[in-house]
Amino acid sequence: MQSTAFTLSPPSPSLRSPASGRRPSFGLRLYPIRFSASSSSSSSSFSFSSRASDVAPASAIPSLSASSLPRRSWCLGSPPSRPWGGVPLLGFDPEARGFEARATSVPETADEGEKSGGLGKTMELGLLFGLWYLFNIYFNIYNKQVLKVFHYPSNVTLAQFAVGSVLVIVMWTFNLYKRPKLSRSQLLAILPLAVVHTMGNLFTNVSLGKVAVSFTHTIKAMEPFFSVILSAMFLGEMPTIWVVSSLVPIVGGVALASMTEASFNWAGFWSAMASNLTNQSRNVLSKKVMVKKEESLDNITLFSIITMMSFVLLFPVTYFTEGLKFTPAYLQSMAQQGFNVQQMLTRSFLAALCFHAYQQVSYMILQRVSPVTHSVGNCVKRVVVIVSSVLFFRSPVSPINSLGTGVALAGVFLYSRVKRIKPKPKTA
Repeated sequence: MQSTAFTLSPPSPSLRSPASGRRPSFGLRLYPIRFSASSSSSSSSFSFSSRASDVAPASAIPSLSASSLPRRSWCLGSPPSRPWGGVPLLGFDPEARGFEARATSVPETADEGEKSGGLGKTMELGLLFGLWYLFNIYFNIYNKQVLKVFHYPSNVTLAQFAVGSVLVIVMWTFNLYKRPKLSRSQLLAILPLAVVHTMGNLFTNVSLGKVAVSFTHTIKAMEPFFSVILSAMFLGEMPTIWVVSSLVPIVGGVALASMTEASFNWAGFWSAMASNLTNQSRNVLSKKVMVKKEESLDNITLFSIITMMSFVLLFPVTYFTEGLKFTPAYLQSMAQQGFNVQQMLTRSFLAALCFHAYQQVSYMILQRVSPVTHSVGNCVKRVVVIVSSVLFFRSPVSPINSLGTGVALAGVFLYSRVKRIKPKPKTA
């Protein structure tokens, strides 16, 4: 619907005629009304006057029709001190009773443009969430398939960092994303983050190689527990009673799921717990170490730099612990033993692509929504990954195991909601 604004302006002062001293006539005087109308796509205006000086000859007045003027709704009112009638008020100049009205209409497409813009942003955000979940599902499936036959988690993690580093170099080379200019102090500040990022992904792959995907992600639901403890120890951020209460179902659910997990083993359990510890240490370090040092780096650029540094850090560790297994000689020996090397390499490459893609999309979402919304989305993502992995790998799940997983995930969702509740300030 179009909206119309009126502006009433007083008429310009008119000179009295020489006969102004004559006795005023009490007869009804009617003046022709002159219309001047103009319209455009975005505004329309017209003016009319009833002053005698503006009266045009009858032959000069154009004929008006309903179709000659823009379609508008008008509400005309009499002046507050001038009742409708032919008797002029004392002291009121009948020659100066005209007024001008200007109307400006807002185009109908304004509201529609805002609605279409909001709908477009919503659809874009929904697409990003869908890609985030999809890439995460395929990463866990391909990664698990590789680790079931290729028992070298350090080599697998190194390959994922290598593919991510190549993608970052391609983005910077072809100006797909702005290449940052880093100082020595910035690199030193990022180094601790790269160390814990490397350890977190390595421990996650160790756990995925030992236990079911669903059980690994159930244990990783305890990330809020480690976040609260580390924030209290190193940042002095004491949790509220609501946050502590939300940790109870998380810990209880993980304990219940662990006791009834068919693929349970201690190596996989402690590897997932170590992954929680290192990943949350990265978040704490980003708050404690990177204060006023990384203001020029956005999340995507920071992740890209951490990925390249993680590859450099993990290379010597892999070389001296497992040895480099992605070599032609070793792959040929595996083929002679009956392994489908081509399939393993394809799945390793796809897992690495999905790993880097879901991390990038995650940061893109974080730039568009609040941390609380992102945390809730991450909780939903974990549910989607657990359900999809159980269906794909046909993992045996008991009712008690399902109950424990559900309780733990409900606690994570509750934690994401109560985290934004601020404690009341203490009054003196």
